[in-house]
Amino acid sequence: MRPRRRAISLIALCMAGLWLAAATACAPGGPEPVTLRVLASSELADMAPLLDDLRRDTGITLEMEHRGTVDASNELAAHEGRPRHDVAWLSSDRYYLLKVKANGGHGEKPLATNIMRSPVVLGVKRATADRLRRAAAGGRISWADAADAAAGGSLRFGMADPRHTNSGLAALVGVATAAAGTGTALRPQDVSCERLHGFFAGHLLTGDASGELADGYAARQDELNGLITYESELLALNSSGKLREPLEIVYPRDGMVLSDYPLLLLDPSKRAAYDRLVDWLRSGPVQKKIMERTLRRPIDPGVPRIDRLREPVGNALYFPDDQKVVDRLLADYGDPERDRAARVIFVLDFSSSMRGERIAALRETIDGLAGGDDSSSGKFVRFYRGETLTVMRFGGRVLEERNITYEGQRDLDRLREVVASDDFAGSTAIWSSLDHAYRTVARDPRDRPERRISIVLMTDGENNAGMDVDAFVRGHARLPEDARRVRTYTIRYGEADTRELDRGARATGGRMVDATDRSLLSAFKEIRGCVH
Repeated sequence: MRPRRRAISLIALCMAGLWLAAATACAPGGPEPVTLRVLASSELADMAPLLDDLRRDTGITLEMEHRGTVDASNELAAHEGRPRHDVAWLSSDRYYLLKVKANGGHGEKPLATNIMRSPVVLGVKRATADRLRRAAAGGRISWADAADAAAGGSLRFGMADPRHTNSGLAALVGVATAAAGTGTALRPQDVSCERLHGFFAGHLLTGDASGELADGYAARQDELNGLITYESELLALNSSGKLREPLEIVYPRDGMVLSDYPLLLLDPSKRAAYDRLVDWLRSGPVQKKIMERTLRRPIDPGVPRIDRLREPVGNALYFPDDQKVVDRLLADYGDPERDRAARVIFVLDFSSSMRGERIAALRETIDGLAGGDDSSSGKFVRFYRGETLTVMRFGGRVLEERNITYEGQRDLDRLREVVASDDFAGSTAIWSSLDHAYRTVARDPRDRPERRISIVLMTDGENNAGMDVDAFVRGHARLPEDARRVRTYTIRYGEADTRELDRGARATGGRMVDATDRSLLSAFKEIRGCVH
């Protein structure tokens, strides 16, 4: 064959090959190229290395827009029915579905398919883990043990901001569910702000994304000893070479919230491409790649786990099914940069009727709140570092007033010394003593205006000295606004007047708790639960 004819033949052959490849790509059943706009959780940025494989194998290109899961969910709910994206890929869709329900959405839920899993767990340094195990029932660490250590100052941890991230919200829900102790999804009556204040006392690092949080921990690892985030993030951080000491992963025995990373179809016209994408992501080889590259657990139980993912997850906790619960949790969490240390004023009856068994019960109660109560509920409501405790012992007048800010064991010992006093009085001035507490609040300089203040009044008898309840209510109404906002919770003990204590508490926005048919400690713990 002549050279010119040979060249023409080769060109023709190449053109035919190109035409055949193009025809195959466009033929029915071939991987038709398509681009999907995806609103994705920020932590899914680590899926980027797999997207080239996806495009090669399926013809699908994903244009990923990353956002914190809570922020992304708020956007999706606000644009329900008119989505700006074709697909959403979230670490969890639970918050999104709650928002849609709360907004009155009545349309069909988007088609959703779970892709992989990772629980939100606790990572701690070895010495901290050993200390927690020694204090835990059966050596199995719970969220209650973590809250107890945080309140006492021995657990200093990082956690992402639950107002923006799923890992932070899942951690908040997990701890609050454990604090409620019901074993079911949280209800509005279960959400008690004070039960988590001790836990928050140890929260020293936050971030708007789990990756940012991990970097923040690495930068402050000498100051901190714990991190609450996804199992996958902790495993990746341990392998990163950024830590001088790896974190031991703790799967709390009272359960944790799992993230399933669902893929949501927002534009039904893209169903064919969505199905192709789901089939690829859930295929055995890709599930194995996801596990090895992102350290998340395969959704397919048939895919063998790598060594680091063979630890059983344990008990999965329910996510709340009421938006009011999540709103309350987020409102109580507030701004992580704000002053979280509260002040509680205890107005305690030291009249002569309190001698004997009753004063012994009060002393046991204070000891329990100072860390002596080993029950799960006790660990959530104990006094915590930074909290200021004002004790006013009263009889016919205020006998002693002591301010103690809890920073260490010596402060708790000082608190026990106050209630160990045997200085009792012969009369009972309930309302004059409470009025004194409010006057003290009104006179105190508000150099920490965001600090929460509450009053707890405990008495076992009737008022027989000083002002009566009517005079107290009138005086309270004339107080400065800042002082009027402070609520009083009264605890009825012994022969105290139920109606008067209830009326006085309600005049301040608080309520009465009756301790006549139960332990004094349980009544104080209910007050610590911030029941409004």
